[in-house]
Order: sequence, then C-alpha cells, then structure tokens
Amino acid sequence: MTQTRHYTHREILKVMSGLMLAMLTSMISTSVVGTALPTIVGELGGQDQYSWVASATMLTMTVSTPLWGKLSDIFGRKLLFQIALGLFVAASLVAGLSQDMGQLIAARAVQGVGVGGLSALAQVILGDIVSPRERGRYSGYMGAVFGISTVAGPLLGGFIVDADWLGWRWCFYVVVPFAVVAFVVIQRVLKLPRIKRDTTIDIWGATTITGSATALMLLLTLGGQEFEWNSPWTYLLGAAAVLMLALAVLAERTARTPILPPRLFRNRTFVLTSAASLFVGMAMFGAMIYLPQYLQIVKGLSPANSGLMTLPMVFSLFVSGIVSGRIVTRTGKWKIFPVVGLLIVAVGQFLLSRLHVDSSRWLIGIDVAVLGLGLGLSMQMLILAAQNGSEPRDMASTTSGVSFFRSLGGAVGVAAFGAILLNRLKDEMTGLLAARHVKVPGGASMSLGSPSEIQHLPEPIRGIVLESFTRGLETVFLVGVPITLLGFVAVVFLKELPLRGATSAPAAPQPPAEPASAPLSKDDLVLAGLLLELVAQRVELVNGRPSALLSAVARMAPADDHRTESERARSVARTVLRPTSRALIAHAATPQPPGAPPSPASARPGTPRPGRTYADLVSGRTTR
Repeated sequence: MTQTRHYTHREILKVMSGLMLAMLTSMISTSVVGTALPTIVGELGGQDQYSWVASATMLTMTVSTPLWGKLSDIFGRKLLFQIALGLFVAASLVAGLSQDMGQLIAARAVQGVGVGGLSALAQVILGDIVSPRERGRYSGYMGAVFGISTVAGPLLGGFIVDADWLGWRWCFYVVVPFAVVAFVVIQRVLKLPRIKRDTTIDIWGATTITGSATALMLLLTLGGQEFEWNSPWTYLLGAAAVLMLALAVLAERTARTPILPPRLFRNRTFVLTSAASLFVGMAMFGAMIYLPQYLQIVKGLSPANSGLMTLPMVFSLFVSGIVSGRIVTRTGKWKIFPVVGLLIVAVGQFLLSRLHVDSSRWLIGIDVAVLGLGLGLSMQMLILAAQNGSEPRDMASTTSGVSFFRSLGGAVGVAAFGAILLNRLKDEMTGLLAARHVKVPGGASMSLGSPSEIQHLPEPIRGIVLESFTRGLETVFLVGVPITLLGFVAVVFLKELPLRGATSAPAAPQPPAEPASAPLSKDDLVLAGLLLELVAQRVELVNGRPSALLSAVARMAPADDHRTESERARSVARTVLRPTSRALIAHAATPQPPGAPPSPASARPGTPRPGRTYADLVSGRTTR
C-alpha cells in the first residue's frame, strides 16, 4: 500500500541521498571484494573455492529478497532498511576477521542477507514516494550509484590489496564508516507515513520459497565439484528443489498474506519482467564476477589496474542510465530502452568471448563499454515497468519479486558459470599438458594459487595455464549470449503500458465510452459552486497543517510546481476553486433561452471557463 502524501523534488532528493549512500555501501563491498577475490581465495583455500565465496552472498541475497519486501509491509520500510544495513555491517566485520574459508563463506552468506534487504527496499521506498512517470529520472540516479560503486570498489580493492600495510581484510572493514554515515542520514531524512497493515507473516511460504531456491543453488554450486552430476546427491537436491517449489505454490495460494501473491503471476507484465530480470541477472553477474579473473590471471594486471579497466563500462552505464531515465520522464515511453539494451548486452558478451591472451587494453575497454551501455539501458527499466504495471497494494511484493528473480539469475549464473569455467579449465589443462608432453605434480588438478603466483610459474606451465583460463572464460562469456537473448525475447512481448502520474491509477484497459451525462440544473450549479467555495475556505483555514484535503488540493497543481504543499494548495484554492465557484454561481443566475441546456464547459466543477486555460488559472494569468 503506497502513501498518499505528495513529495516535492527536493524532499525526494533528500530521501534518495540516504538510499543511495546505503546502496553504495553494500555495492562497494561487493565490488571491492570482487577485485580482491583472486588474492583472498589464493591465500585461504585455492581456486576451487572461488565460486563458493561469490555464490554464498548471491544465494542468501536471492532467498531473502522477497522476505524483506513482505516484512517491510508489516514493520515499516525504514526500520527494515536500517536492520538490513546493520546486519550487513556486522557480517562485514566478521568477514574481515575470518581465519579460514569456512568462516569467510559463512560471513559472506550473512552479508548477502543484508544486501538483499538494501537492494530490494531501496526500490520499494522509491516506488512509494515517486510516481512511475517521474521515476525514470530518479532510477537513473540508482544506476549512477551502481556505476560509481563499480569503479570505486575495484580501485579501492586494488589499492588495499596492493598496499602491504593494509591487506585484503580491509576490503571488508572499509565499508563500516560509509555504513555509519548512511545509517545517520537515513534516520534524519527518511520520513515515511505509518500505515496500518496486516501483521500476519507467511512463515510456510517463506520456508518453502527459501528451501526451493537453496536446494537449486546448492545443486548448481556443488555439482561437478563436490559430487558428480550423475550421482544420488544431484537427484536428491533436484527433487528437493522441485518438491519445495510445488509446496511453495500451494502455500502462496492458501496464505492470507502471501509473500509472492499468486495474482502477480496472472499479471503479464510481472511475469515477463521477472523472466527478463532472471536472464539479465545470469548474464550480468556471470560476466562481472569472472571478468577480474581474465584481467588479473590472463593479462597479469594488478587488482588496482584491473579496477581501472572497468572505467569504460562504468562511464557508459552511468551515461546511458541517466539519459534514458530523463527521456522516459519526458516522453513516457520506456520499452525501447530494455529492448535495445539487451541486444547490446548480448553483443558485449560476444565481444568478451573473443578476447585472448594477447588482446590489447583498448580492445578490452571497448568491449566492456559496450556491455555497460546495454546494462544501463535495461536494468532499471525492468523494475520501472513492473512497478508501473502493478496495483499500489502490490508495490512491495512486485519490486521484491522482480529483484528476487534477478538475484536468482545472478546466483544461478555465478554458480553455473563457475562450474563451466572449472570443468573447462581442467579439460583444457589436461589436453594441453598431454599435447606438449609436460608433466607436473597433480596435473590439471594442481593448486594454482593467487594471480601473482600464477604469473611466476615456470614456462611452459605458465603459458598452458593462461591459455586454459582464456578458453574457459571464452566459454563462460559465450554461454551468456543466448541467455541474454532469452531476456530480449521476454521484453519484446511486454506491453508498453502508459506510465502513471502522481495521482493516476494503475494502467488498465479503458472501458467503453459512456453516453454524455445530463446537463446540470441551476440548483446543481449553485450547490457545486458553494461546495468549491467551502473547500477553498477550508484549505486556507488549515494553513499548512497536514491533512488529506490539503494534499488532495495540492496535487491539482502542475507537476513541475516545486513550492511547498501548503503553498500549492492555497494557490489552487485562490486561482482555480474560487474563480470556478463564482463562474458556476454566475452561470446559474444568468437567464437561459427556453430549452437551452447549460454550457458543458461552465457547468462542470473545476473546469475553467472558455478563454482561460488551467495553467492560466494556476499561475494567476488572465486572458481577454
């Protein structure tokens, strides 16, 4: 259920500052660790643990996302947002203190729960305070946060890892001061109305949804590594995922307040945007998690320099997100951006698959810029389309649902691409070692260590390792192309519903036109005029005190009017309600020829008389 208060542009920016700072904190943590992961994993556990460190966060972020949306309906957006931020900070401190891979993976899992809350609730709160028509310009700011964190994180991570006096543990500690500032800002600026909601929690639905996603993630993460694909564990986890999914459907159909209401899946817009988000998440996270491996292992770049190589992607993502958001706000047309954006993402994935050991930095920069351009055009637009096509009561469920499927896609992508890379790496190393008659202890299963250790391997082993990594990553990026195209197909079938304004209802098929109503009598005109005068007087009497009447009258002002709510309401009362009241009463007192009906233009309350437009009335101008 959304609030009824109208927020000015200035008020929205204040709220956005808190949301963006908190999101920046969580995203920097993810990207800063992404750059340092090759070094961290090399020290603590080896290459075979790489995907688990990333997958643990993605798994918990995925399964917790829909729960945060539902809990915010019950306990309030602000409280849940602050809890998510606090949980994230506590887990970051524990991750920095980790002494082995088990502790690090557990801490990263708890981190993911906090990140799931921050990412989902930021979009829900934005949907609460901004209409879909205006949301494009602010969604661009969200995309900018993603871009800034993408470049700041790798640069910061590279600096921390390269600095002997810091070490990789500070990749987790560095987010703490940012989070403290974000918490204080949110406490001061995020003022949302308290809305009484149903306090029933869908525990059975939460359990089954979480269980199904967890079983699927464990299957994809552990399959081919801890156990063979054709093994009892594979069938057991697969059966568990299917069974829990079936139970989740049953639970949501019978729950009083379901986490994912079944009516959402009867909404074509929700289904298609969720499907597109799933495929985009797979392609996006798969590429961004494993791109640093190419840069650090194959190209031999330091963590700091590999972070610099993401600058072209960040710049193109930033520009395309801001520009597309402003165009959507101005025109109301949004579908073209995700359609074109996903095609560009597919092209970017294909270009990345063509990289090899000797690829120039210029070529890498162009390829990642293409990927960023496509992501900037498509990511936020899918959330916007889903929110615009939902009912106000389903805002939180819709937003968290789409975020859930995007996170699920990312989790599946990281796990599946990690399995593809590891299996391809083993096969390529085995084949190349045999072809060149090279024997090493452990063969293709030897521990490769950190990127710096790989760079110091003796030839020809070093060349074999680099070539194997290149071929493995080529497969990873190439698999992302058809996955992205599936998301493109889903977006093509989306219906471009008109974006709702601040006071309009959800877009829906228009009913057939009704016959024109009967003309108003003189008594009706007098009564309407007196009622409008009474409303105008009431607006002046409340004198800025919050009230439903003041908010309703203030929303009659133009959308670009940035005065306070009280000023807008009193302006409307003075320049619209009172002139219309006088016009109605005067028209009722004017003698009419026999049989002549009242003029429709002057007989409708709130309709300016001929020769004077609505904008003229609000601004106080007159026409003669």
